[in-house]
Amino acid sequence: MTNMSRRAARYVNIAEAKTHLSDLADKAANGEEVLIARDHKPVVRLVPLASTSGRRKPGSAKGQVSMAPDFDATPPDFRDHTT
Repeated sequence: MTNMSRRAARYVNIAEAKTHLSDLADKAANGEEVLIARDHKPVVRLVPLASTSGRRKPGSAKGQVSMAPDFDATPPDFRDHTT
C-alpha cells in the first residue's frame, strides 16, 4: 500500500482501497486516519465512528413519552373488519 506521510494519515489510491478495504477499515476502526485518493487528490477519509457516550441509563426518558388514552380503542372505520 502507498504510505505517503502527511499528518500521519495513510494515503491509498482507489484501486488499492478496493483490494484492501477490510484491512483499511480495521486500521480506521483502530484510530488511524486513512485517505483514499483519485489522481493523487484525496476524495474520501476513513475515520473511526465516534464512540457512544457510555452505558445506557434505564428510565432516562421517564416523563417524556406518553400514550393516547384511546390507544387500545378500535378506530370507528375499522370496526366492520374485526371479529
